[in-house]
Amino acid sequence: LIANRQEGIGVCGWILVNLSFLLVLITFPVSIWACIKAIREYERAVVFHLGCILSKKAKGPGECMQYSFSFPKDILLLDPSVMLSLSWMQILMKDAVTTQVDGTLYCRVHSAVCAVANVTDVHSATFLLAQTTLRSVLGTQSLAQLLAGREEPAHCIQAIFDSATEHWGMKVARVEIKDVRIPMAMQKMIAAEAEAAQEARAK
Repeated sequence: LIANRQEGIGVCGWILVNLSFLLVLITFPVSIWACIKAIREYERAVVFHLGCILSKKAKGPGECMQYSFSFPKDILLLDPSVMLSLSWMQILMKDAVTTQVDGTLYCRVHSAVCAVANVTDVHSATFLLAQTTLRSVLGTQSLAQLLAGREEPAHCIQAIFDSATEHWGMKVARVEIKDVRIPMAMQKMIAAEAEAAQEARAK
């Protein structure tokens, strides 16, 4: 039966078979190189098999190369360190003063599987949540409170953010309010008020 089949494919069939074998041999080194996934020290990989997460724990460097050879599996790389720059956000304070706040949020993904499975884009969602949390916390404080101490609102932002991103596998390492800008008219008013207070003390 096999001999009859081989005789029935004809000359064109043999040419196509030989060309396919030749193509496989030529592209074999390239395909093997494409199957190798190199995971860096600061990255974590989540392995999917037919759309399902293969393991409840993310793979680290040197643990995931064998998975890329088996089909069908997808490997999603995730950077566990997240630094969000909240540059010059306009915030309306409690005493109706519009300020511009420059802040930085440092986060770390402690569970890459939760970060991939529970939210579509963890970096984008974290950035939007950080903006909203910063506005809501600083909006409950006056300008004098913000200028007097930035540690208290930073700790409040960190506590709210941690409670909101716990099921995302995120953990806030540090919140920093780097700089605060106020309008020039408000700066002149504050300077005049301070000058008047100094004159009153001098008298």
